[in-house]
Parts: sequence; C-alpha cells; structure tokens
Amino acid sequence: MPVPLYLLALAVFAMGTSEFMLAGLLPGLAAELGVPLGTAGTLTSAFALGMVVGAPLMAGLARSRPGRATLFGFVLVFAAAHVVGAVTTSFPVLFASRVVAALADAGFLAVALTTATALVPPDRKGRALAVLLSGTTVATVAGVPGGAVLGALLGWRAVFWAVAALCLPAAAGILLGLPAPAAAGRAPGRPDLRAELSELRRPGLRKVLPLAALVNAATFGGFTFLAPVVTGPARLGDLWVPVALVLFGAGSFLGVTAAGRLADRRPGLVLAVAGPLLLIGWPAPAVLAHEPAVLLPLVLLLGALSFALGGTLITRALYAAPGAPTMAGAYATAALNLGATAGPLVAATTLTTPAGPLGPFYAAALLIAAALLLAALPPRLG
Repeated sequence: MPVPLYLLALAVFAMGTSEFMLAGLLPGLAAELGVPLGTAGTLTSAFALGMVVGAPLMAGLARSRPGRATLFGFVLVFAAAHVVGAVTTSFPVLFASRVVAALADAGFLAVALTTATALVPPDRKGRALAVLLSGTTVATVAGVPGGAVLGALLGWRAVFWAVAALCLPAAAGILLGLPAPAAAGRAPGRPDLRAELSELRRPGLRKVLPLAALVNAATFGGFTFLAPVVTGPARLGDLWVPVALVLFGAGSFLGVTAAGRLADRRPGLVLAVAGPLLLIGWPAPAVLAHEPAVLLPLVLLLGALSFALGGTLITRALYAAPGAPTMAGAYATAALNLGATAGPLVAATTLTTPAGPLGPFYAAALLIAAALLLAALPPRLG
C-alpha cells in the first residue's frame, strides 16, 4: 500500500481518539466546568450529530479544491478546535469547539475515503480502506485507553492538547507526502454536484447505505454498554473495563484488516459469514455474561466480525457510486455516523426492561436481523 495511505490513517487515528475519548473524561470535565454530568454528556451527542451533518456538507463545499489542500485544511481546523477546547473555561465554547471538530472530522473522512481509493488500482479499494480505517481501530485499542490514563494523571485538558499535537505530524505528512491530484489518478474533471447527488438514486447505493447504518448501530449499541456488563453480571472489577474495550478494539483491527482483501472480490461472502455470526454473537454476551472466561474472548470476536462487515459495506458504497467521486465518501461517512448515533439510543431503551444491562446486546441482535432482512431483498449486495 502507498505510504500516503498511512499518513491519512495517522490523522484518522487522532480523530478517532477524539471522537471516543470523552467517555473517560466526562466526570472531571463536568466538575471543572460546573455543569451536570448529563449536560457534559451532550458533548458526545454534538460530535456524533456533527459527523452526520458534516460529511455531505463539508464534502460538498470542498469539491472545488484539490484533495490534498482540503485534507490539510480539515486537519488544521480539527487541531485548532482542540486547542480552543483545551484552554476554554466556558462549557458553551467547549460545546461549539466539539461541533467544529466534528465538522472537520466528517469532512476529512469523507474526502479521505475517496482519496484513499484514488491512490490504488480500482480493484484494491477494499485494501486501501482497510489501511485507512485501521486508524479508527487503533484509536480504540491505544488512543482511547491512553487518553483515559493521561486524563487521570494530568486532567482532561491534557488529552485535548495531546490530540492537537497528534494532528501536526499528520498535517505535515499530508502536505508533503500526498501526491498531487493528477498523480494520484484523479480525473481532471468532476461531475457537477447535482449529478453526484443523483447517485443516491442508484439501487445498490440505496441498499448498502442503510445496511452500513444498521450494522454500525448494532456495533455501537452493544459496545457503548459493554462496561456495565463487565462490572455487573460478569462480576469483574473496574480495571477489567479497559481490558474489555481493548479486546474489542483489537478485534476491530483484525476484522478490518482481514476483510480488506475480501471486500473487493467477495463482499457477499463477508456478508454471508459475518452477518449470521453476529446475529448469534450479539445475544451471546447476554447469555454468557456470568462466564468471564467466555465473555472476554467473545468481545474480541464481536469486534472483529462487526468491523469486518462494516468495513466491507463502506467499500461497497464506494463501488456503488462511481459517478460521485467527491461525494461517495460523504455518503458512507454519514451512514456510519447515523448508525453510531442511533444505535446507543435504541440500545438504551432496553435498559429499563427485564433484561436490564443485558438488553443492549439483544437490541444489537435485532438491528443485525434487520440488516440481514434488508440484504436478502433484491438487488443482491456484490
């Protein structure tokens, strides 16, 4: 894979760390800024919604600029938003900085998805996206736990500074390492925005985007409520929570990497294998929660299957929109983040049912069931 892909992945790592880091920082942040914990939690929702809205909006606004300059600008804006967050004493300012960071993140990822596939031959899109998305999976393995440790030692502001610092080598690498658009294989002309938006009417794209949203909703619906199961029904201590999260992140890295080759030529195989396994796998933690020796390896497996399937669907979205060279990545980014926003909300509704903390895993299974039903409808995926 070309070296510039890894430079893009470094920026995705920094952004992924920022997206998920607040889970371990909210108590200290809320206390220092003098807001209730629930109010502080709206920072996470603001970021997620900013990603959903920002992907098509930012990609549309960036269409007239070369990919390298656009990506460099998004990284700088993202870093600046974290500097503002690190120094502010006002919660509204911090909230606004998270929205700006989300818009920059969404725009970057939307353009990066398209840029990554332009750096490789047409039949290697899946492998290219596997490298790019490894930045997100490594963030869940190392970035988020590392941020939690840094926050515990030096306070939440230090984590914001660290994310801003990570953006600097990523920005320099993008500016110096990415080839000019013509050298990256980009066509000199682009269809107009109306033509790219019309790609949303393609049957394949209309199918794969909801599939990606449903799968990601299941992933984040289950992942978000993993900690209460580890400390509750599994009867493990608080120190086992980061272990479980790292296992899920390690599985996601393995899944994205393994599915990279299959996503180009055998996407149907990934769907046929990973889909039914997830349908069985998501309820398994609820059934086996009292067996920690089984639960923890199962978390690793669920991470691998979820991201293998999710990464494959992103690849298929780009294949399904050949006439949207600048907007295809935006469509995929918006679908994924819509799922990431809706999944935890759906899963949370099960917490007050008799299933209690185990309910989100059943909700994840229902979301996968809905995805499989949609996939069974014509036209076939892949």
